[in-house]
Amino acid sequence: MEERKRLFLCLLLVVQLCLSSPQVLRIGGIFETRESELVSMDELAFKFAVNNINRNKTLMPNTTLTYDIQRINLFDGFEASRRVCDQLALGVVAVFGPSHSSSVSAVQSICNALEVPHIQTRWKHPSVDNKDTFFINLFPEYTAIARAILDVVTFFKWRKLTVVYEDSTGLMRMQELIKAPAKFNLKIKIRQLTPGNQDARPLLKELKKDKEFFILFDCSYRMASELLKQLSSMGMMTEYYHFFFTTLDLFALDLEPYRYSGVNMTGFRLLNVDDPLVASTMDKWAMERLQGPKQESGLMDGIMTTDAALMYDAVFMVAVASQRATQMTVSSLQCHRHKPWRFGPRFMNLFKEAQWDGLTGHIVLNKTDGLRKDFDLDIISLKEDGTARIAVWNSYRGMNLTETSRDKNNNVTDSLANRTLIVTTILENPYVMQRKSDKEMIGNDRYEGYCLDLLKELSNILGFTYEVRLVADGKYGAQNDKGEWNGMVRELIDHIADLAVAPLTITYVREKSIDFSKPFMTLGISILYRKPNGTNPGVFSFLNPLSPDIWMYVLLACTGVSCVLFVIARFTPYEWYNPHPCNPSSTLIQNNFTLLNSFWFGVGALMRQGSELMPKALSTRIVGGIWWFFTLIIISSYTANLAAFLTVERMDAPIDSADDLAKQTRIEYGAVRDGSTMTFFKKSKISTYEKMWAFMSSRKNTALVKNNKEGITRVLTTDYAMLMESTSIEYISQRNCNLTQIGGLIDSKGYGVGTPIGSPYRDKVTIAILQLQEEGKLHMMKEKWWRGNGCPEEDNKEANALGVENIGGIFIVLAAGLVLSVFVAIGEFIYKARRNADIEEAFCFFYGVQSRQFQRRGSTSSSGTSLSTDLESGRLLGDDTE
Repeated sequence: MEERKRLFLCLLLVVQLCLSSPQVLRIGGIFETRESELVSMDELAFKFAVNNINRNKTLMPNTTLTYDIQRINLFDGFEASRRVCDQLALGVVAVFGPSHSSSVSAVQSICNALEVPHIQTRWKHPSVDNKDTFFINLFPEYTAIARAILDVVTFFKWRKLTVVYEDSTGLMRMQELIKAPAKFNLKIKIRQLTPGNQDARPLLKELKKDKEFFILFDCSYRMASELLKQLSSMGMMTEYYHFFFTTLDLFALDLEPYRYSGVNMTGFRLLNVDDPLVASTMDKWAMERLQGPKQESGLMDGIMTTDAALMYDAVFMVAVASQRATQMTVSSLQCHRHKPWRFGPRFMNLFKEAQWDGLTGHIVLNKTDGLRKDFDLDIISLKEDGTARIAVWNSYRGMNLTETSRDKNNNVTDSLANRTLIVTTILENPYVMQRKSDKEMIGNDRYEGYCLDLLKELSNILGFTYEVRLVADGKYGAQNDKGEWNGMVRELIDHIADLAVAPLTITYVREKSIDFSKPFMTLGISILYRKPNGTNPGVFSFLNPLSPDIWMYVLLACTGVSCVLFVIARFTPYEWYNPHPCNPSSTLIQNNFTLLNSFWFGVGALMRQGSELMPKALSTRIVGGIWWFFTLIIISSYTANLAAFLTVERMDAPIDSADDLAKQTRIEYGAVRDGSTMTFFKKSKISTYEKMWAFMSSRKNTALVKNNKEGITRVLTTDYAMLMESTSIEYISQRNCNLTQIGGLIDSKGYGVGTPIGSPYRDKVTIAILQLQEEGKLHMMKEKWWRGNGCPEEDNKEANALGVENIGGIFIVLAAGLVLSVFVAIGEFIYKARRNADIEEAFCFFYGVQSRQFQRRGSTSSSGTSLSTDLESGRLLGDDTE
């Protein structure tokens, strides 16, 4: 009996000792090593996590975590299968690794069969019929990564993108982006790096030649490090390029050589470096790594990569799940027996239900497929002070800008201070002109003008220095039939220049190839032509206030009214009167309105002088009153216009508008070849401008000129009209009084500062231009360079004194009237003389007949009485004849 009690006490003591002793959990790790490294980064992180868990007794107070590590070669799936079987035989609660897809599949199939959790920290494309129920992956889901890439591309508003991928898995990850063009109006080109060759310079050379400035690289951080070096050697590390790396380790690369290059570089970061606990853990890692083997080339010293952080979090997830597990025993499993671990499904569920705030953020697993969900990605960008977070992307909520990125443009001098920009321009008065000086000028001092003053003001605001260069071909920029550009636009596209500060018009076709700032000057197309010669004042210029048609109508009206007055005066009885009022019994009556007198009445009223004739009847007075009212209006209108027509010199212009130019072919017209004005007419769909372009294109050799100077010379020397910007016409006409602007503005447009597409300078230049506009400096600069000496005839606003050339015709009319009156008087005299001679002849004839009759009669009567009677008869006959 006592022996049984002793045996029971011994057994109880053994059980208590077993229960009080710490439990040991073993995890297995299968890691692939490269030829260039002795120990993989995953293995180092695996050990680092186990050691930290064992030091921290709050997480697993009664459990000690141990591990078994197996190393295999790359692409050796058979070796991976053999090593995992060895680990399962030892008894492990989870298997980590390997990383390559062929080895992963072999290990995964064994873990599924024996129901042991298989934990991955690398990207793996899930199969369509996913039956890997014991598979867990802490790497973000590939579809979520693809959506994040698409959101970043749309955030930057890229219109075209070149995708460069390293291996075939890159195309799988890019599926969401490849499908985007139909929805987001995005043009995508896809290129692949040469497999097994880290020298990508031939491909980069092609990208540079094709002007591909927005490039997405889907590659490992090792390849990304090599690409950065090769991009720098190719001269592509400039502010015009934007490189987007999908690797989550961009922050870990050594980016120090590229911080001040101005290049745009964007990437993702999974590590939550802003968390103090994460920063502390990374510092511990860095201390161990600096004491250990040398870090991989391309990475910053002691930096923890994303794969290492994911491995660290995965090990801690095992600890979290094990803490919740009770009465779980680990048994030895044999691959050839196919007997699964009976606690495997339970432990797997605990693993999926566990949540943990690790180095890579909050970790939550999908219970159906074991993939990670609801995670955050930091969008980081390279700045002069290093990489900075500009936004946070969440797998559920999408992109959210950080406060620092919203305020990044507060200081307009950012990224421009202490930079030297190449500025292309063109000689054009008064924008850019050669400075006249007795001394030899060098550099920017060789030029002056409006654009140079504008450039100086921009430099003062933004803090940059500049070098002015004239465009090589002397052209503004236009496309040929092949779509190729020339001039300043071409230099911006080829990045020969950083800015184009010149009278460069903002147009639709140019905006598709380069970027423009807000306009610093607004204008329109108009016509430059010679001032029409003033018409020499004729001696009959006093007739100009009324048109010839009106003068004819006035004469016809005067004649008509006179005739009507004559007829009505003859018809009405109240215009007839007795010429002998003292003899009321006289039957003789008269009418003053003879045809001649009626004309005299009309002319007298027209001349505002009246006449001795006045109408008496109501009908004739109505005619007279209407005629007087008519003459009042006519004479008043004539008098009102007479002063202007006699004192103002009339200009006779053959054209007054663009329509007049289009309707004729005598005056040749054109514009500067390959300029915005020519492009406007070339692209216009308005019938008038289409007709004008047809005329200009049919005479390209003569209608289109090389530059404005050649066009001005042609306008002055030949019958030529030049279509050009109104501001240039204003400047030219201020300095050449023989030229003027014809008509109004054909269109409305503006001059802007040109930059290459995607240039970081565009927005900052725009802000500076708006500041100059609000301060009134743009207006003052225009007044400075446009103000000329003026034309003398334009400054004299007083009326000119009238000369003989203005009103000499009045004297001619007066002299003609006097001469006419003399001739009429002579005519009347001759006519009267002839009438009197005829009367005398008739009288003599009558007297001779009477004398012969008297002599025959003889003694019938005395001769004196008869003569007297005959003479009286003759006088009466003469009076009647009169």
